[in-house]
Amino acid sequence: MTEKQSNLVTRTITGVLFVAIMVCGFLRPEAMIFLFALITGMAIWEYCGLVNDIEGVSVNRFISTVAGVYFFIAVAAWRSGIVTNFVIFVPYLLTVIYLFASELYLKNENPVHDWAYTMLSQMFIALPLSMINILAFDVQSDGFVHYDMMIPLMLFVFLWVNDLGAYCSGSLFGRHKLFSRISPGKTWEGSIGGGILVLIVAVVVGYLLGDGHTLSIPMWMGLGLVVVVFGTLGDLVESLFKRTLGIKDSGNILPGHGGILDRFDSSLMAIPAAVVYIYTLQLF
Repeated sequence: MTEKQSNLVTRTITGVLFVAIMVCGFLRPEAMIFLFALITGMAIWEYCGLVNDIEGVSVNRFISTVAGVYFFIAVAAWRSGIVTNFVIFVPYLLTVIYLFASELYLKNENPVHDWAYTMLSQMFIALPLSMINILAFDVQSDGFVHYDMMIPLMLFVFLWVNDLGAYCSGSLFGRHKLFSRISPGKTWEGSIGGGILVLIVAVVVGYLLGDGHTLSIPMWMGLGLVVVVFGTLGDLVESLFKRTLGIKDSGNILPGHGGILDRFDSSLMAIPAAVVYIYTLQLF
């Protein structure tokens, strides 16, 4: 077996296991919360390790990670109805204050950079991933909280389908670069092909669910388009981040696929955009 074939086998096995774990994680609300709290922690830990390699930057890796995981759990507890008082967010706010105030005593080379990179870990990773709880939990008119796995699950299915469609159509028809300065491999043809495939999947999902779900076929198609556009933006933003640091992958925890940020970069913008889209639908 050649090295290329070996890498393909490794990528395939890792990809299948990754998808299986993600799908199973959405089957129960407890599993979803645990899985994404773990993902949040691993992503922030990975991110802090990368930025701490920058000369003059010193981010508190442990506290930043704990803060991000706590914020995710706090949002999950609030959204699922376990707690109704916003006091649950007080420890997180105090931790953020500590991360700012601690720079007064650490005498680091550039505290402004430390503040910026610390808050980026919370705004770019913890906050978007925490918003998966807003998609998953919905307060009904009778006051009961309903867990709906379909919207967050299909968001990731759309992301995966978009990646697959973009790769296939880009390989076959790719001519015009989408953003050559940031990601030379992406093409307009690939993005359009991925978007078309997502729309087809959205129609199938809407048809199969029928009246059993609050979203109609056009609404599922709209969600698919939102995921395609903002998922691509998330991918490009992480590519810019890695290019700035001069690295190819954010880590190596997923054999053949890189790090946690490499796998969830698209979702970091797609999740907040999907939340805005769903809430916009509720206005009409």
